[in-house]
Amino acid sequence: MTLMLKRTIRTTFVSLLAASALSVPAFATEGYFQNGTSARSKALAGAGVADTRDAAGAGINPAGLFRAGNQLQIALSAFNPNRQFTGTGPGFTPSGVIKSGENWFPVPGLAYSRQFNDKFAWGIVLIANGGMNTSYARDLANPVCGTGPFPAATGVFCGAGAGVDLNQMFIQPTFAYKPMEGFSIGVAPVLAVQKFEARGLAAFGGASVDPANLTDNGSDWGTGIGVKLGVEIDSGSGFRFGASYQPKIIMDRFTKYRGLFAEGGKFDVPSNWQVGVAFDMAEDITAMFDIRHVSYSGVPAIGNSSRTPNLFGNFGGPGFGWSDVTSYKLGVEWRRDEWTWRGGYARNNNPIGPDDVTLNILAPGVTTSHITGGFSYAVNEGNSFDFALMYAPNSSVSGIEVTPGGPNPGRTIELSMNQLEVTAGWTWNF
Repeated sequence: MTLMLKRTIRTTFVSLLAASALSVPAFATEGYFQNGTSARSKALAGAGVADTRDAAGAGINPAGLFRAGNQLQIALSAFNPNRQFTGTGPGFTPSGVIKSGENWFPVPGLAYSRQFNDKFAWGIVLIANGGMNTSYARDLANPVCGTGPFPAATGVFCGAGAGVDLNQMFIQPTFAYKPMEGFSIGVAPVLAVQKFEARGLAAFGGASVDPANLTDNGSDWGTGIGVKLGVEIDSGSGFRFGASYQPKIIMDRFTKYRGLFAEGGKFDVPSNWQVGVAFDMAEDITAMFDIRHVSYSGVPAIGNSSRTPNLFGNFGGPGFGWSDVTSYKLGVEWRRDEWTWRGGYARNNNPIGPDDVTLNILAPGVTTSHITGGFSYAVNEGNSFDFALMYAPNSSVSGIEVTPGGPNPGRTIELSMNQLEVTAGWTWNF
């Protein structure tokens, strides 16, 4: 391959990386962390911290770069989260089945890895996250709107439409070192960029420390610097262990929404860890089992109860009431000539409890299981086509409504969601 062509490919890759960082859509899987970083890991339900065979696997475990070798990956997912709530009984929010709009999102994926020698490797991976995304109709009829303290005649919360949009992008350069055979470590500085917008929440102005910075202020941006650490141990007999850890990333405050999020608009990235094992059942068959934990409770804006007797935006103020999410992941990969077949299943707890359903109309991240599958087809020695399919069956949680004036035991709200995701990608080994 000519030097000019190599430079063109790298320039295109960097341009796509920058464009994706500015246009990542929101989605929700395990809370608001996606369950995989590439077509391969998504087909395995996010398992593989001990078996990262592709460049994007560095997003799961930085120590796994040695298995990827020299590689460039590009992927695009079509993600379909179907979010809705159902109101029963008289109350503040509309009755019946109310669905969120904007149900299809493109999700890009980019990764590059390079192995210098038997001891050093490096790469870069781009990871998208999001999940607090809803968009309810502005003209939604609501009988209680237009009276008393409610500012508009329509909308879920009498605000002429309601919704939030959280976008997160992690740009992760990665460095791996193998001090001895069968043992590797990895470190990845993480540049985090996030964007947030809230709409239609003016009815909660009386419960906010700063009503002017509660809602309808357009997009606000924040950045932060973090790190991801990883280790992989290979027994040499077909059994491997892997683990990774990312501490909480301290982000810039969302100053336009310091009247919504606790601690004056702070919205940090929660810490998370993943551990797992991989076992070669045969030369061409590998089974993987992982556990991942995301500490949503460590971020007050996410983890504080929505029913906390305090003002939105205050220190100790209300949040979305999300509990920590622990996921159990099982994946199997079968490599056969030019074909590689994959399947997986993941199960996690629901982060939203009955006491917090009203505010989580805005962020119904109630998904609890993922059924996945996919394949790769090697077109030639250096190029392969990758495909993954994910289906998350319907999950739901219900509880009583909590209005700006307090609980309403006569009304029940049920949140529910199901998901479908199709991912196609290309991998170039060079």
